[in-house]
Amino acid sequence: MAEAGNQKFEIKMRSEKSAGKIFTDFLADDFPKPLARDIMSNKEQLARKVSMREAYLDIETTGLSCLDDAITVIGIYLTDGFHSQFIQLVGEEATRKSLMEILSDVDILYTYNGSRFDLPFIETALEVDLARHCQHHDLMWDCWKNNLYGGFKAVESQLGIVRKLKGIDGREAVRLWWMYQKNQQKEALDTLLSYNKEDVMNLKVLRDILAVYSP
Repeated sequence: MAEAGNQKFEIKMRSEKSAGKIFTDFLADDFPKPLARDIMSNKEQLARKVSMREAYLDIETTGLSCLDDAITVIGIYLTDGFHSQFIQLVGEEATRKSLMEILSDVDILYTYNGSRFDLPFIETALEVDLARHCQHHDLMWDCWKNNLYGGFKAVESQLGIVRKLKGIDGREAVRLWWMYQKNQQKEALDTLLSYNKEDVMNLKVLRDILAVYSP
């Protein structure tokens, strides 16, 4: 894992237009080029057809208790090998119906510490067990197998995964939400959404690193 720590991994961040408070982000680089698709072998085409649709998920909340606190943001990155999409459900948009519509075609869901936080919180708040809907893969356990311990940001630091937003953590995310709710500070919401987006997108980066550098 030492080699991984010497490399910097950056996410291409693209601006998005909002429709309400739901954001989608189509990454053009992820679409196959026509020429490459034309010359794919039959075996490659079959592999494309049966490739699993993946989702990477992270939530923001008003606190740590799934009984007393609420979900503020659900960030989801979807990819199927051909194209990718980033979606955020904010506040009242974070409903069971909306979440299940987004994850309807997903085969495998990736989180970090999701088995102990994100999924139980979602199950309590939205009354849906995502682990029953699709396969859940908690990347934290993979990190532990590779002697990478601590929270997600500690692991990012060990692997050299880049964040554009500095000095923001879960506690600050709660404060940003209440700044938006109480004072209608749009900048606070924008910062919270950017923070959540980096959380989600870096899950994909982490998974790719673990796939390359795991023994």
